[in-house]
Amino acid sequence: MSIRLGSLLDFAQARYVIHLSDGKRLVLFRLPSIEPLSISVPRTNETQDGWSYYAMEAECPHAGGPMEESHIDIEDSAYVVSCPWHAYDFNVETGESSVGIKTCTFPIDIKDQVVYLQYNVKDGGVGDVVLGKVEPVSEKVMLKNREKRVKRKKKQPASPVSTSTNDVITRTTSEDMDEEEEGLDAHSIPRYLDEHATFCDWAVHILNTANPEHKIELTTHFFSLFAQKETSPNSMSLGRGTVTPPDQPPRPESLSEVNPWEAPKPGRGGNLKSRITMLHALANIELWAIDLAIDICVRFSTFRTNTESKRELPRTFFHDFLKVAADEAKHFSLLRTRLEQLGSRFGALPVHHGLWLSATETAHDIRARISIIALVHEARGLDVNPMTIQKFRNAGDMESVATLEIIHNDEITHVTTGHRWLTWICEQEGADAVQVFRENVKKHFKGALKGPFNEADRAKAGMDGRCWSVSLENLELPIQIPLKRDIVQIIQMHKYPMDLPPEHTYISVRSLNTYIRDTLK
Repeated sequence: MSIRLGSLLDFAQARYVIHLSDGKRLVLFRLPSIEPLSISVPRTNETQDGWSYYAMEAECPHAGGPMEESHIDIEDSAYVVSCPWHAYDFNVETGESSVGIKTCTFPIDIKDQVVYLQYNVKDGGVGDVVLGKVEPVSEKVMLKNREKRVKRKKKQPASPVSTSTNDVITRTTSEDMDEEEEGLDAHSIPRYLDEHATFCDWAVHILNTANPEHKIELTTHFFSLFAQKETSPNSMSLGRGTVTPPDQPPRPESLSEVNPWEAPKPGRGGNLKSRITMLHALANIELWAIDLAIDICVRFSTFRTNTESKRELPRTFFHDFLKVAADEAKHFSLLRTRLEQLGSRFGALPVHHGLWLSATETAHDIRARISIIALVHEARGLDVNPMTIQKFRNAGDMESVATLEIIHNDEITHVTTGHRWLTWICEQEGADAVQVFRENVKKHFKGALKGPFNEADRAKAGMDGRCWSVSLENLELPIQIPLKRDIVQIIQMHKYPMDLPPEHTYISVRSLNTYIRDTLK
């Protein structure tokens, strides 16, 4: 049967989720035609202006991964999409995969500027199936002042400006500022690098960018530019080892920075103040997450495996983590927008750099960096996100729920990315990835690591609970004695002097508890 999806003008984004009345979910892709339009053999899924439309199952047949978040490549003159969870690849026309499994694809016909889906009962429908709804997949960040820039662009005559992908207009000179712009902060326009800039040039430039709005705009542009060049003969030079990342990315002076334990307590989400505090804390985390995903690329760009072959990181490593950074930029923009909708703003509350402390702790070893950042911190996010979302749902804040659900689904793919690349490195070096992970947690993670774990979403990301989560609570996790907060709180709680041997630079949580218990008997 032929199901009318809508007018061609309604499908201008790259991806849509199609909901049918029988419960089936499909992904509709809008992609540039790989070959010029053939007049003699017209393609029913192709438009006159060079766009092709494809539809496939929204869930990966392997483990149910969201194909609307898939990565797109061109192989043998055909589009191939890869599941974000476990990288299973599928041809968008045939549904065939290089790993031997297959997904269902559905023909798309374009007639008289209308898009139709060809859908058969044998494909899973029962009786008459009709369109339920069409949802565009959120892909763009919420950039500030973009509309003003577009307006100025239209008003101005030709001048040296450049236009990035995702409709972000960038200015390369200041001479074309009109009266409207003169009333704006001059720093509201980020600096874009020229066409000769390498991957690492861009990475360090973004790391050194303090303005959050500049950072998310540049990150979005950088990912689009790099991904576009990867499908062309002139791919971007990586520039391995040519520049040095900062020890810690700067933040605007207007932000009030505090120690992690001095940050505002979010509460239970029962009132507006509590929810704003939660969203503000999450926005701060996402901003640091951008830097973490970019830093791992440039800091370890010269990494080679500890093997005879000394393999360097493949280009897909840089693509994968840059995609993570672009997602984090989107997340920050969504949270910042939601804060403003609730009458607040990012920077209204103090922020901390606790997440970057783990980056500093693991700056010497990519295995440690992936273990702690992706497989501890981001995986921990999978555990707590559902509870946070439920707090907002209980408060009736469904707009924030929608934002947090987008973020949570993306975070599953980020843990997948970390798991995939730690596994790749360990396979090259003949090491056990789980053991490497556990050793790095013991050495470099400071604090409690307790359940309950979100085993379902961890499994989607490749972290099977039998290997990656069980007994983590029993690990001897070190804390540094100079972290005075912990020691002072213990002393104040028990009102008892505690003298720890000065030679004990590190002491495990379990040993510290035992020491306190024995001392206070």
